[in-house]
Amino acid sequence: MRGLALRGAAGLLALLLAVSLAACSDSGAEGEGEGELTIGLLLPSRAVPRWEKSDRPLIEKRIKELCPGCTLVYANAENDAASQRQQMKSMITRGVSALLLDVVDPKALRSSVRAAQREGIPVVAYDRLAEGPISGFVSFDGDRVGRLQGQALLEGMGARADGGGVVMMNGDPSSPNAAWYEGGSLAVLRNEVRILKSYDTIGWRTENAHDQMSSAISALGPNRIDGVLAANDSIAAGVISALKGARVSPLPPVTGQDADLDAVQRIVKGEQYMTVYKPFRQETEAAAAMAIALARGNDVDALVTARVDSPTTENVPAVLLDPTTVTRETIGRTLVRDGVYTIDQICTPELRPACARAGLTR
Repeated sequence: MRGLALRGAAGLLALLLAVSLAACSDSGAEGEGEGELTIGLLLPSRAVPRWEKSDRPLIEKRIKELCPGCTLVYANAENDAASQRQQMKSMITRGVSALLLDVVDPKALRSSVRAAQREGIPVVAYDRLAEGPISGFVSFDGDRVGRLQGQALLEGMGARADGGGVVMMNGDPSSPNAAWYEGGSLAVLRNEVRILKSYDTIGWRTENAHDQMSSAISALGPNRIDGVLAANDSIAAGVISALKGARVSPLPPVTGQDADLDAVQRIVKGEQYMTVYKPFRQETEAAAAMAIALARGNDVDALVTARVDSPTTENVPAVLLDPTTVTRETIGRTLVRDGVYTIDQICTPELRPACARAGLTR
């Protein structure tokens, strides 16, 4: 991502207060009541668990809290840009008041964003920076995500971090976040380790990551791989499956992102070294508030913490949130403390001994 310009945000509490106040403003267009607002939500896939398990229900809940009379219409593109274009066209035809777009392919959806603008429908890019005349952007700082992954990988590699061999398992190249994460991680890893192989994982799919990691093991041999930079938890699942299938022992440290439940359980077992926790409630609350404010014709300056440039649009109002590293030692004081998962959800009967060693007991 280019042209990122932070604007000196206040604390998170102040931000969320501003979000709520702005969203609840009564200064919408004349004659427009709450019941007439319709917010469209377009999510990219089901391959990454967070979209259906976290983002969708949290956005639905927050929109109802901020605007009880609002209607939410929803579509999932199943990682297909053509489907997302059609879904967006349908919502524009329906005359939604605002769109929350988690874009599959920014270039492919650029014309759809322009079509929404022609109809006076503001588009908030959610989690991934869309192209075209978007009205706002809400996400986590992707450079920071990548840097946290890189730093944790070096820590996990220990003495092997000095010149050790790393395989990079990046995200889907159609996603702008993939390059954002990769740039952050390379800023940390470059000049510290040797990048032996680097792959782009189409669709962020576990099976694609498995196949690519298997190829890396075949090409390099298991003993040359000292660490794996996996861009998210779905990719990490495929990486670890391939490593175990090749009987690699001990497993090298493997990173992740999104704090999926199965990833957290792999961390407890010692199979995955870390994940990046992105408190989705903060992201969904900011996105819902921005969409409602724009739907009512309100200014969003009170909400934003940054301005960003996309390849097509400069100075986009943005909310960029801070991610957090989670390792086995910090699960309790991050994910459990924040109510993401209970100890019972994480610690299945077979994991209870490992949970006890990790301090995850009731």
